[in-house]
Amino acid sequence: MYAESDDQAYKIIMTETIQTKLHYHFDHVGSYLRPERLKLAREAFSKGNIDHDALLEVQHSEIKKVVDEQVKAGLLAVTDGEFNRSWWHLDFLGQLGGFEFYEQEDSYHFQGAKTRTTNVRLNGTVHANLKHPFFDDFTYLKSIVPDGIEVKQTIPSPSLIINRDHRSDLWSKYYEQWSDFLDDLAQAYHETLQHFYDLGARYIQLDDTTWAYLIAQLNKNKDNPVAYAEYEKTAADDVYVINKALAGLPDDLKISTHICRGNFKSTYLFEGSYEPVAKYLGQLNYDGFFLEYDDARSGDFQPLAAIWNNRQNVEIVLGLLTSKSADLEDETDVANRIHDAEQYVPVQNLALSTQCGFSSTEEGNVLTIPDQWQKLRLVKKIADKYLA
Repeated sequence: MYAESDDQAYKIIMTETIQTKLHYHFDHVGSYLRPERLKLAREAFSKGNIDHDALLEVQHSEIKKVVDEQVKAGLLAVTDGEFNRSWWHLDFLGQLGGFEFYEQEDSYHFQGAKTRTTNVRLNGTVHANLKHPFFDDFTYLKSIVPDGIEVKQTIPSPSLIINRDHRSDLWSKYYEQWSDFLDDLAQAYHETLQHFYDLGARYIQLDDTTWAYLIAQLNKNKDNPVAYAEYEKTAADDVYVINKALAGLPDDLKISTHICRGNFKSTYLFEGSYEPVAKYLGQLNYDGFFLEYDDARSGDFQPLAAIWNNRQNVEIVLGLLTSKSADLEDETDVANRIHDAEQYVPVQNLALSTQCGFSSTEEGNVLTIPDQWQKLRLVKKIADKYLA
């Protein structure tokens, strides 16, 4: 018999569930321009002029400020701005079990800019590092976020390891089978995501440049069947690892991804329609997809149908406004593009963001801190009007 106490417990459970996996019609990828005070502190720390506690004091102070600004801008899910890291991806990957930092001979060649030469590589079998500093960073962030605001944790996708930038080159030194390496990578991520959940995370975003890289390579190798098949195999491996990492996680943990085309000093790495990889993205068991659509490099909206794949609980976040420039988009033009996207995805499954963060590395894009908040206010204004 269903007792009144059971009913009360059920209501509590349902209330807690309703407060998770929320769809926000206004969202943001997550990185923000570093304030000068934080840049100077990080530089002083790297030179040995201040200790880690002194750096942490500045870092925490500036994270509190960027959280307050996000709330003021109307965001209901906020990040730490990635103020705890130099790179959007390497600071996490280099401290995952089985990896180390190193300096490579060359750097990434963006359109008109070059990055630093830091990279990561395998130095053992892959495993979760439950003492990863990102866990303490999350705990601090959660402690300062006001009631009614959700914390979003961003980390790079495991696909950044698989046949990307020499990070898995040494796999055969530690594994007899490629499949064993993939399984360990998936398990390391699964345990990492579960640990974030245990610490209170209910919204995690896996950032990913791999699919834009694969778009470029698949387009480039259309007439080379052998190379084309190799890149298709990488895409299939990426789907396998990501879905295995996500399998069995708590039902109330929302996992999204950001498909990035590169973001460094307002430049980019990759271009091309999502069409070559849409079928793979449609297989990924994410709750949300942040997709870059700020200019013609991204192609048209037709691939959205395959990416969304008729999944009623999947959200497509359209990155229609650029984070690379302070120029403000025309509201009517953005609204028309939202209406165009509705041909492929129902409006209730759409959300709006800038196409990327404002500072994927600590150097940041070519705009000012006031510019970024003005841009976000425009995103919210349009989202409230056309997607609410």
